[in-house]
Amino acid sequence: MGLRPDLLNRRIAGIASTSLAMVLGVATVGVLPAATITASPAAAAAHADEVCEDPTGTAARVRGDAVVKHDPNELTMTQLHQREAEFADLLQERAKRVGQRTLSAQVAAASVTIPVVVHVIRRDTTRAGGNIPDSMIHSQISVLNQSFSGATGGAATAFAFQLQSINRVTNTSWYPIRQGSSAERQMKTQLRQGTKGTLNIYLGELSSGLLGWATFPQTTLNVMDGVVALSESLPGGTATNYNQGDTGTHEVGHWLNLYHTFQGGCSGSGDQVADTPAEASPAYQCPTGRDTCSSPGLDPITNFMDYTYDSCMYQFTPGQATRMINAWNTYRA
Repeated sequence: MGLRPDLLNRRIAGIASTSLAMVLGVATVGVLPAATITASPAAAAAHADEVCEDPTGTAARVRGDAVVKHDPNELTMTQLHQREAEFADLLQERAKRVGQRTLSAQVAAASVTIPVVVHVIRRDTTRAGGNIPDSMIHSQISVLNQSFSGATGGAATAFAFQLQSINRVTNTSWYPIRQGSSAERQMKTQLRQGTKGTLNIYLGELSSGLLGWATFPQTTLNVMDGVVALSESLPGGTATNYNQGDTGTHEVGHWLNLYHTFQGGCSGSGDQVADTPAEASPAYQCPTGRDTCSSPGLDPITNFMDYTYDSCMYQFTPGQATRMINAWNTYRA
């Protein structure tokens, strides 16, 4: 599929604006095409001392020049099955408490407004030092609301997003943000606000060519909970091909319990969502007619949970919408 004209119009409007199948999901990291974005020397240096603390707790999106040799968050089938079994058990327990008919009705009628706290992590007060303007943050919230409402052409989900506050922090020891590092833990321990239902987004320069990463919901609040995104991936940023806000959409999808569309490849249950066709590997750029599995359906390259350019992705599916609200009611409500 190519770029839809109405999608392009939505992107332009979003930049100008100021304004869930019933199982647990975990995504793996993939690598986007090379030579599209140049990482800063600081980000490249940070990769050398990066220490991953929990390889099963996050999911990431990698930008084009990444030198990552393997997926740091890749799950074994055992880990995947453990997470899926936990989610299924929790859903079953909840259905017993409220009744399956009531549970189904709650999912169908769900409307959730998620409070958002944005932390801008900067080296100094210049734009080059990570100090992006408020207008980019407001545009990112607008993109989230459009994407999750179905306004871009996909299924409507239960979720809307309301910016609660913007917190600007100058700290050179946290800049760039290093995925899985002790500095990331220190940053989040000091800054995270709200409950399990409060979306904390951390923006800044990132290590290792990453565009962003996110944690998955858990039964108890983990201080690491939240979304990290490259600040220049926000609408109007400088991350060529990844600067329309869909890194934010993609990572919030993980925060709400979605896998990548290519999770599990062509075999098994893949991303655990029945209406996303199986995909053998991440799709890069914006390919046409890509079909990597023998099962029905072309690869879901326009899905927010693939690795294509922002201009190519515009939708969640009804199954993903159901999975997300089930996870919200189980873990975050």
